Amino acid sequence: MKIARGITVISNGQMIDGNGTPPVQNATVVIKDGIITYAGPADNAPEVPTNALQIDARGGTILPGLVEAHYHATYFNVAELEDLDVKYPVEYVTLLAAANAKLTLECGYTAARSGGCLHNIDVWLKKAIEEDLVVGPRLAASGREICGAGGLMDWNPDFRKIGMEGLVFIINGADDGRRAVRKLVKDGIEWVKTYPTGDAAAPDVNDHHTLCMTFEEMHAVVAEAHNHKMKVTGHCRATEGIKNALRAGYDTIEHGTFMDEEALELLLKRNTPVVPALHFELMSVKRGVEFGLSQAVIDGHQETLDGGAESARVILKAGGRLGMGGDYGFAWNPHGDYAKELSFFVKYVGFGTIETFKCATRTGAEILGREKELGTLEAGKLADVLIVDGDVAADISILEDRKRFIAVMQGGIIKAGQLANRLMDVDGVPRRQQRAEAIA
Repeated sequence: MKIARGITVISNGQMIDGNGTPPVQNATVVIKDGIITYAGPADNAPEVPTNALQIDARGGTILPGLVEAHYHATYFNVAELEDLDVKYPVEYVTLLAAANAKLTLECGYTAARSGGCLHNIDVWLKKAIEEDLVVGPRLAASGREICGAGGLMDWNPDFRKIGMEGLVFIINGADDGRRAVRKLVKDGIEWVKTYPTGDAAAPDVNDHHTLCMTFEEMHAVVAEAHNHKMKVTGHCRATEGIKNALRAGYDTIEHGTFMDEEALELLLKRNTPVVPALHFELMSVKRGVEFGLSQAVIDGHQETLDGGAESARVILKAGGRLGMGGDYGFAWNPHGDYAKELSFFVKYVGFGTIETFKCATRTGAEILGREKELGTLEAGKLADVLIVDGDVAADISILEDRKRFIAVMQGGIIKAGQLANRLMDVDGVPRRQQRAEAIA
């Protein structure tokens, strides 16, 4: 991915640096050749050449690019489980994934960690983004997922004889788990996504208290993945499934819905991040009837919403790490609504705005394994920056309106927002003779 050349200065705004510290009022961020060289109070900012590109934050907010930590690029208008793998041909899903990636960046999310996708598309989407063929978030790819036979993701009946391998590897035993991981090694993925537990979406067979993989299967997956320097995560709602994942050595936990004291102790001991993904649950409850969800499914989502919110509160209070994002692409929880997750954590779960930003930036970068490059506004890091017209520290819901975005930057290049295509040449060189405030 290209980075900007030259010097850019962002000023006249408060800065939220992503570390969980209070906003810096009247801040300045200096970028040189796509790298942040200064981020702090304007009074202490270094002198810059007179021809540096000046961007006026208009009294708004300067913050790190957001990280969507549970991202499904290939989900599109999913209304039932079968829509995940048989609704559209793979060629069309690839185009949809590229469109979703563009939308994600336009929403201020400059990086994302895949939570699984159809036919290994996210591996190639990542390559296209990195080679500037399409725009989208810096992506950690996951590819196809792993689930035990008869588990949550094994829904195609045998009489159809179409299998599930476009979306998920169905395993029976530890050897099958190792075999599936080895296929993913060949695919070039970074994160192995598994399904240790069920979900409210399948109340009759694999509900949210059901286990869908054995500990032996999970341990084999982790051992094989770690051997190949890949990381492992899992859809974990049931308490025993969470504990099994932690004991097996999972690198993150998705959802972590029903967390008891023993599970919390394991989580904190291993310092394992959790991505709760709760806005999906809220929308499933609020809009379930509209989309034909049964009352049993809606009731289950209400239970997971309540349980997940309480677990998130407990984890944060105990000093654990939480990432933000999850399960966008369903008909009732569409792509583009990513920032509603952040608003939900502030308004419903009870998090503070600044700690929510830390989850959505610094912790997200840690989950990606790129905390030395991304996630905070600090000297030496890539200039992935979001500039917003408004005080998001006072009202985080401003982020839901991407029309308020002055600029979304990756490596110092403005990729989206009001100033996109107006202050950068195609090769990332600032148009130094122009001032952002003059043409905004």
